[in-house]
Amino acid sequence: MLKPFDKTSLTAKVGNIEITLESGRLANQASGAVTIQSGNTVVLVTAVNQPLAEDRGFFPLTCNYQEMLYAAGRVPGNYFRREVGRPSERETLVSRLIDRPVRPLFQKGFRDEVQVIATVLSAGKKTNPDVLALTGASAALHLSPMPFLGPVVGARVGYVNKEFVLYPTYQGMEENNDLNLIFAATRDAVVMVEGGANFLSESIIADALEWGHEQIKPLFDLQDALREKVGKPKQEVVEPQEDEEVSSFVEELVSDELKTALTTPEKMARKAAKDAVKTKVKDAGAEKWAEQPEKVKAIGDVLSKLEKKIVRRRIVEEGKRIDGRDLTTVRPLSIEVGLLPMTHGSALFRRGETSACCVATLGSSRDEQRIETLTGELNKDFMLHYNFPPYCVGEARMLRGPSRREIGHGALAERAISPVLPGDEFPFTVRVVSEIMESNGSSSMASVCGATMALMDAGVPINAPVAGIAMGLCKEDDEYYVLTDILGDEDALGDMDFKCAGTAEGVTAIQMDIKITGIPSDVLRRALKQAREARLHILEHMQECLEKPREELSAYAPQMAELTINPEKIRSVIGPGGKNIKAITAETQADIDIEDSGKVMIFAPNQASLEKAREMVQYYDQTPVPGRNYVGTVRKVLEVGALVEILPGVEGMLHVSQIDVERVENVSDVVQLGQEVTVKVIELEAGGRIRLSRKAWLMEQAGQEVNIEDFKRPGGGRDRRGGGRNDRGGRDNRGGRDNRGGGRRR
Repeated sequence: MLKPFDKTSLTAKVGNIEITLESGRLANQASGAVTIQSGNTVVLVTAVNQPLAEDRGFFPLTCNYQEMLYAAGRVPGNYFRREVGRPSERETLVSRLIDRPVRPLFQKGFRDEVQVIATVLSAGKKTNPDVLALTGASAALHLSPMPFLGPVVGARVGYVNKEFVLYPTYQGMEENNDLNLIFAATRDAVVMVEGGANFLSESIIADALEWGHEQIKPLFDLQDALREKVGKPKQEVVEPQEDEEVSSFVEELVSDELKTALTTPEKMARKAAKDAVKTKVKDAGAEKWAEQPEKVKAIGDVLSKLEKKIVRRRIVEEGKRIDGRDLTTVRPLSIEVGLLPMTHGSALFRRGETSACCVATLGSSRDEQRIETLTGELNKDFMLHYNFPPYCVGEARMLRGPSRREIGHGALAERAISPVLPGDEFPFTVRVVSEIMESNGSSSMASVCGATMALMDAGVPINAPVAGIAMGLCKEDDEYYVLTDILGDEDALGDMDFKCAGTAEGVTAIQMDIKITGIPSDVLRRALKQAREARLHILEHMQECLEKPREELSAYAPQMAELTINPEKIRSVIGPGGKNIKAITAETQADIDIEDSGKVMIFAPNQASLEKAREMVQYYDQTPVPGRNYVGTVRKVLEVGALVEILPGVEGMLHVSQIDVERVENVSDVVQLGQEVTVKVIELEAGGRIRLSRKAWLMEQAGQEVNIEDFKRPGGGRDRRGGGRNDRGGRDNRGGRDNRGGGRRR
């Protein structure tokens, strides 16, 4: 008899769906493991910790999310037919969604290596697994012996017909939905936000977060109940205590010098001044505690805490920041467009010591990115890529592929710009690359502004310009100080990194990470209000530089034409084995996309190439016109005439009586296989048959007037030497010869 699996399963209803957490059936050797299920979507999340031989000086946490295509009943389309290589962009972004809210919730002093892996085992047609994976990660950590100060719940909020929807389905996300807001929260506060919106107001965003936080409360209870049943005892961790002797030594030695360094406005000068202070205090400490290396090692942490205290105290007491600004002022702006002559569109956007050089490139539909997902293949016709080279922060390091941070910042900027892009009336694929030239705070929002300007410079007819700003927070006692346009140091030393992008009308993208337990809703609303004021200020300066998209595309951008051909002619345009279409693209360097409906899109490098490609495509789409002359090729010689191809794939019958003005006894005496002959189309018959006449063309060449109506009659055209329709030299089957040798009498 089979032994049943020893499992524990609990279910809670949240919104309109049920969510089930289960433990004990899978991955039992992990420190904590759960499956989280909603409908047919199942995600396995495991958490494992491993002690390290030595403290690495940071918390080594790795979060990985992976989508297995078998979960959707699909076989991978790559050469190896398995999930291989680096994670997809979506997997990377969801991995970041898990990492950001759980990382701050580990108890200080915990330095084990931790790995969280979320694997989609079954992908239903309705529920998106990303937010389930986030909640599952919290549950796995909550069950484990690790000192995790959770639980956390992840959820998605939509906005349909002016009503909020929790955990909207895939279909619901596509239909009349103006909001895609993912958030993570503890019982007390929202700790992470990521999402996009269709020009919603800041108050609606704040309402959505408050509403969503209230709706997810059953999932906190669900995780706690599962822990009570199967949770493991938590590890005891002793939080590091500050060495008072080292703290006093550092403060007395360099406090004044550090204050001076931290009021230096320029980033690199400030960094050099801080490094000098650090070197001084470490050298003095090494001399003082030559026999106590642990005290020397503690100097770095003490110096960091002192730096944080000095910066925050100045904000509280003086209302001033590192570079001397007040709390709401945006740094000076500089904007230039069209600086790169050969690109389709370019812009340099600088805010303080952060600058982004953005380049827009237009391509054809063949340049779309094709992505394999759990829901099928996806084609992207807009891409925004963000690059953070080491020189932008004065460093020298290896150049590798894009990091998780670079992918995340690019996705945020892409989400901000997407709502203002033109629709199907602008059929180009658009790629924007943001190269960060200098970085001192919020280069992702500089990328949003720079990308907008590059698109406008390229002539992309966006609906409205988009700008973005990063907000910070300093919480001291019960007071919250919201900072507009934060520096890199203010991000590192502050309590919040809150990025908000949008148009003058409303928000299009938002991202927030909080390092404290949470912020009150009124503080969040204040931050959103300040962000709007800063955004409008930046938009005003952007429009001073370039008010609207250029009327025409760059001369170096691809030229586009749309035409329609007879669907029955598609095969002729393509040709056997693609011979014809390959010849067209080789000669014109154009990209040609043909739809089954007969719609043809031509993307060419210049106008001359475009016209040539259009002409070559239309050549295969011609329809014979009665009365028009064509140069055709004899494809078959028959006893009664010849079949002549007058257009690609279009053949007509050249009857023996119409080959020449003289009587023809033997067809092959006049025309041979493969010979080019000029003929006139004299009739298109109802069954699709085409009647041709070389005789009519010869008569024209001789200066005679030709009426094709005469050639439709059995007599076949009245002339002295002509033949009838069914005769071999002027005689028809019903008799009646005239004294001119042809032509039927009336």
